Parts: sequence; structure tokens; C-alpha cells
Amino acid sequence: MDQLEAMRILLRSVEKGSFSAAARDLRMPLATLSRKVAALEAHLGARLLLRTTRKLAPTEAGRAYLASARRILADVDEAERVAAGEFRLPSGELVLTAPVLFGQLHILPIVTAFLAAYPGISVRMPFSDRNLDLIDEHVDMAARIGPLADSSMVATRAGSMRMVVCGSPGLLAAHGEPKSPEDLAALPCVSFDALSPVSSWPFRQGPTDLIQVPIHPRLSVSTAQAAVWAAVQGVGVTRVLHYQCADALRDGLLRLILPTFELEPLPVHLVHTPRGDLPLKMRVFLDFALPRLRHALKSL
Repeated sequence: MDQLEAMRILLRSVEKGSFSAAARDLRMPLATLSRKVAALEAHLGARLLLRTTRKLAPTEAGRAYLASARRILADVDEAERVAAGEFRLPSGELVLTAPVLFGQLHILPIVTAFLAAYPGISVRMPFSDRNLDLIDEHVDMAARIGPLADSSMVATRAGSMRMVVCGSPGLLAAHGEPKSPEDLAALPCVSFDALSPVSSWPFRQGPTDLIQVPIHPRLSVSTAQAAVWAAVQGVGVTRVLHYQCADALRDGLLRLILPTFELEPLPVHLVHTPRGDLPLKMRVFLDFALPRLRHALKSL
């Protein structure tokens, strides 16, 4: 039995949720895949997966084995990269993720310049507004905005991002510009659901005090682009990250409201999983991207 192959098959089966989906992904006959997993379980003398008609779920023993298998396969992949010269020459595929709009506006321009400077490297960019699991999704590096939930990640700070409230000049002329967060009660609002609860927006009042201001949205949307567009149309004021409305602010289509009551800016990091020696493709990208990203964030 090829134990490394069996580990990869087991991991892919759990990632895909079924043997049939894993078999299609691996281009392997379903019967062969199922037989190899059964052989691994027989070799270990333990049941690793619970099989139902709908999905696969690891047993307690399976969860422990999967965690070890991920580490082992990562070490094997790293050893193969060393043998192939990836630590001597910047080459291979680099997988980067970032929030969708932030990635398009601020990571993609850096990547296109990076590709021109390093012709031996190719880049794949699965943008997502949810935080992808770097190990499960086979991602090398991520741009993250906000506090880091996983302390095991290696994080390099690139800057910070303001969370702002803004409205159209026409709306503010008609309703009056608020002087304090409580004045928002007199204004129609556009809520970006992913950023904060619909019922209230937080503000800083004084050096340490936070207040939650109830809002009554006339419109609730699921993307920042939609919230900014609606605010430009005068539907209401909205609360988004600064980069999401920067173009509208620059063009005079929106104005900032209550800047002295803003929360502390959110940190922006480039993160990757802990490794021994970073592959050269990742080291040169960090060296290339960080000063450019820091400059872009300072200009916002």
C-alpha cells in the first residue's frame, strides 16, 4: 500500500465531502478510491470515516489522523520543492487569496507587476470575502483585514484600514449633516449586512468608550459595492471600509460623516501557515508586495 497516496485520497475525500466527488477530482475509478481508503483503515486497525448516503465525516480517530496527515504531506511537498530547486530559484505556482474588492483594487496590481519581474512564477488568486482555510484550500498566502482569529498563522502587518460612514452631498443637504452618532436617527441608512448587524452601528466616544447607535435602514444589502452605489444615489448613509468607498469620496459623490467618532482602524496583514524555510516564491513575493501594499494603504 502506498501510504502517502492513501493519505492524499483520504484528505481529498473529506474536503470534497464524498468518495464520488473525490474520485472525479482525482480522476480515479470510484471502486479504486474506496478500496484504497478501506486498505488504509485496515492497516491502521481503526475506522477513519463515517459514511452516510449524503456525506463523509471523520471519526474521532479520523480527525486526529487527518491532522497528522496534513502535516506529513506538507513536509513531503516542501522536501520535493527543495529537491526541485524551488528554494534556489523563484519558480512554481503561488496561490494568493484576498477579499474580493480589496484583492481586485490593491492586490491584483501588485501581482501583475510581480509577474513581470518574476517570469518563472505563476499566480492563482481565489478571491473570497470569507476567510479561506489556507491548509484545506491549498493557499500559500492571504491578505486579511481585521483581527486575526487564528494565532498559529505567521502574520506580517502591512497597514490598517478605516471603517467609515459616508453619505451623498444631496442627502446631507436635505437632512443636515450629523454632529454626533445619535444624529443618525434622523437619517435614512443603507446597511451592509456583512460588516455589522443591521440594528446598530458602533462608534467610539472618548478614548476608550464605545457606543452602539441604533439605525433604521431603508435598504439592507450583502455587498459593499451595492451599499456604496445606493449611498451615491441618495438612498441613505452607509458604513463601509474606506477602500470600498474611496473612489466615490475622491470623485465627490460621497462625503465622510462623523470621522472623529470612527473606531480604531482595522489591521491589514499578509498571512501564511508556519513553515521551516519559506519557499523562495513566497519570500520574494513578501519582499516585493509589502512595501507596495504599505504605500497603497497609506494613500487611502
